[in-house]
Amino acid sequence: MSTTVLPTYDDAVARYEPVIGLETHVELGTNTKMFCGCPTEFGAEPNTQVCPVCLGLPGALPVANRAGIEATIRIGLALNCDIASWCRMARKNYFYPDMPKNFQTSQYDEPLCVDGYVDVEIEGETFRIEIERVHLEEDTGKSLHVGGATGRIHGATESLVDYNRAGIPLVEIVTKPVTGLGSRAPEIARAYVTELRDIIRSLGVSDVRMEQGSLRCDVNTSLNKPGDEWGTRTEAKNVNSLRSVERAVRSEIIRQAGVLDGGGRIHQETRHFQEDTGNTRPGRSKETATDYRYFPEPDLVPIAPDTAWVAELKAALPERPSSKRARLRVDWGISESDMQSVANAGAVELIEETILAGATAAGARKWWMGELARRANETGVELSLVGATPAQVAQLQTLVDEGKINDKLARQVLEGVVAGEGDPAVVMKTRGLEVVSDTGALQTAVDEAIAANPDVAAKIRDGKLAAAGALVGAVMKTTRGQADAKTVRELILARLS
Repeated sequence: MSTTVLPTYDDAVARYEPVIGLETHVELGTNTKMFCGCPTEFGAEPNTQVCPVCLGLPGALPVANRAGIEATIRIGLALNCDIASWCRMARKNYFYPDMPKNFQTSQYDEPLCVDGYVDVEIEGETFRIEIERVHLEEDTGKSLHVGGATGRIHGATESLVDYNRAGIPLVEIVTKPVTGLGSRAPEIARAYVTELRDIIRSLGVSDVRMEQGSLRCDVNTSLNKPGDEWGTRTEAKNVNSLRSVERAVRSEIIRQAGVLDGGGRIHQETRHFQEDTGNTRPGRSKETATDYRYFPEPDLVPIAPDTAWVAELKAALPERPSSKRARLRVDWGISESDMQSVANAGAVELIEETILAGATAAGARKWWMGELARRANETGVELSLVGATPAQVAQLQTLVDEGKINDKLARQVLEGVVAGEGDPAVVMKTRGLEVVSDTGALQTAVDEAIAANPDVAAKIRDGKLAAAGALVGAVMKTTRGQADAKTVRELILARLS
């Protein structure tokens, strides 16, 4: 039995050219499902948001959700797509337990939006990702496999199905094959999904929360020798974080290079990305369009958006995230590389909202890109889910500006906020972290520091005022960082003058 020897990433991209493609699914934030009146609230009790239509019961007829169509058109316009003047839904036939009708109402050869693009910028260089299509469909239900160690069907003792999600409007955004990226393919894939998420969030049509499945990405990757035809692609399914999009591309480049180096052949298949290892494992062989037996949906009328309506929607589009970042960069007084770091961290809106809540640009950026970003990286969560809100960060900075806490104490307060102990002012009071500036309370600590450091005190008496820093440090240690450093210095100099 032979074992595939994996090359390093640098070695793989030195000898092979990667081609990537991304299929991104966005759950729309409509109040009701795409073809019925069932609610779409996340987290409801299993199978409580269903009806004969979304369960596919005999005789039930669908009616298209206008809000879902409008949201899809707005997404297409924001992605620079052409909007079809006439299109229709189709039936995509396949059987999975979480597909109650045994077919998915989707679009095949007549999508609602086509031929768009998204520009992403990395380190001052712009990459254009071309969009092949943006089409509208319905989501499936959700299977839960229990009794096993992995949460997957293999090894499980039973499987449960929740149909609440079945029928929720879903938009699929499909790129054209992206070539010529070389070693930067993984980071550009991540940058594209990041930009896509920001664009959709700015439209207000979805919360695009990857951890809840409202934004999911299928990552296609293939390799070929320079000058050869494109290789066979694999598809990593339902990758659910920005970091994992990058890791999935990198992992597949290394794996496929190892297979090709060993004389093996890449099989067209879906693969499952493993968060713990950063690798992919085989899923199933990949179907083709003919396997799905597409045909026009006979129970829905064609969609023919009025050109005047489309023009109104286009005129009402919000500011593009890229334009907004350029404007905010000037307002905040930061460099292009700093703004790129903010964007990569997913912190643009968080910092903006913190400023609107009363913080300075420098203060808001300090906390989100410093302490909070560190915590997000350590716990492996998106920055917006780290446990603090923009309003709380603004309140924290206000406490610092007012002198009620210093930066050291503020980090302890923030720790309490993230732990769910309340707003910063509450945590400060509960934990007893407020700065002590009362001269009477501090004088004893100052006298003790002077008595314990006679050599330092002598230097200060001789006019070497810089030596006061050592005594300030001693008092801060005694008071566990709660003393007001400015007041302490003044007391020291007054005592030794």
